Amino acid sequence: MDKKKLLLLVAALLIAVTTAFAARSVLSGGNAAPVAQAVPVAHIGPRVLVAQRALPTGTIITADSVSFQDWPKELVKDAYFIDGEADISKLLGTVVRLPATAGQPLTQGALVAPGDRGFLAAALGPGMRAMTIPVSDKTGVGGFVFPGDRVDLVLTQSVQNEGDQELKTSETILRNLRVLATDQSTEKAVEEGKSVVRTFRTVTLEVTPRIAEKVSVAETIGELSLILRPLADNKAEFERVLANGEVKVPEGASREQEEQLMRQAANQPQEGGSSYVTGGDVSRFQPSRYVPRSTASANQGTQHFPPEISAPAAAVPTGPVVRVSRGKTTTAEPAGKN
Repeated sequence: MDKKKLLLLVAALLIAVTTAFAARSVLSGGNAAPVAQAVPVAHIGPRVLVAQRALPTGTIITADSVSFQDWPKELVKDAYFIDGEADISKLLGTVVRLPATAGQPLTQGALVAPGDRGFLAAALGPGMRAMTIPVSDKTGVGGFVFPGDRVDLVLTQSVQNEGDQELKTSETILRNLRVLATDQSTEKAVEEGKSVVRTFRTVTLEVTPRIAEKVSVAETIGELSLILRPLADNKAEFERVLANGEVKVPEGASREQEEQLMRQAANQPQEGGSSYVTGGDVSRFQPSRYVPRSTASANQGTQHFPPEISAPAAAVPTGPVVRVSRGKTTTAEPAGKN
C-alpha cells in the first residue's frame, strides 16, 4: 500500500473516532428533553345514550345494546337520555318503537316501557303473535331465561303401547322462539351490574298464528319445556339461511339490505323437521317404538307416532303371556298353564 492511501485511511479513522466521542458527549451531558405529560381530555358535552348496533322496531333493550357516549353540547336535545339523569338499568327490557342506527342517540319517544299502552304490540314483529305458556323451575331453565332470549320448545309425553305399555317420548317441536316476557314482567332485573335470576310461572313467546295453534294442542298432549339457545346459534342460523338460499334478495339491493333480509329470516321461528327420542334410546328396559293395540283402535284415533317410528300391529297372543326383553325390544310370549 502506498504512503498516500495509508494517510487517507488513518485520517478517516480519526474522523470517525472523533465523531463518536462528540455524539456520546452530547447525549450524556446535554439535558434530556422533557417528557410530554398526558393532559386529560375534557368532555365536549354531556354523555347521552346511544345505540351500540342497529336497533330495528321491536328490539328489546339489553345491557349490550346501548351505552352512554360523549356528545357535543350544542347538539344535545331535551329528549335524549343524559348520563346522571337517566338510570340505564330502568331502560333494560324496554322496546324500541322507532328504529335507530348504530351510534344514534335514543330519544324518550323511541322506547316503550313495560306497562305503557301498546308495549307488547310494539315488541311484536310484523305478522307475529304473543302467546303465554305455563312453566316451572324444571321446565323454565331454572329462571335463567330473560326477555330477548331465544328458546326451543320440547314436548314430553307418554303413549300407551300395545299391551298397556307406556312409551316415553320427548320431541323438539319448535325452535328459535323469542321470549317477550316472563310472568307479566318484560324487565330484566339488574342489581349491582348483574342480572338477577328469579323464578317465574309463565313465559310469553313471540310466535306465528300457526305456531300458536300448535302450542295450544301441545299443551293438552304433555309437558312443555323451554330449551335456552346460545347466542352463537344466531350466526349459525344466518349461515344456514345463506347456504340454503331461503332469502329472495331483490335486484340492485345493497349489501346492508341483503344482510338485513337474511338476519330477519334467521330470526324467524322454525317448525317442522323436529327431532325426538324414545325411552328405548335412554334405557334398554324401555320400548323404543310405538305399537298400536289393534288396527281397529288405531283407526278410531288412538294416539300414535308419525309413520317413520310406527310399527304394524303385532299379533296379540291369547291366554297368559310372559313379557320378554331382548335388548331394546320387549315382546309378549305365550305362557303355558300352571
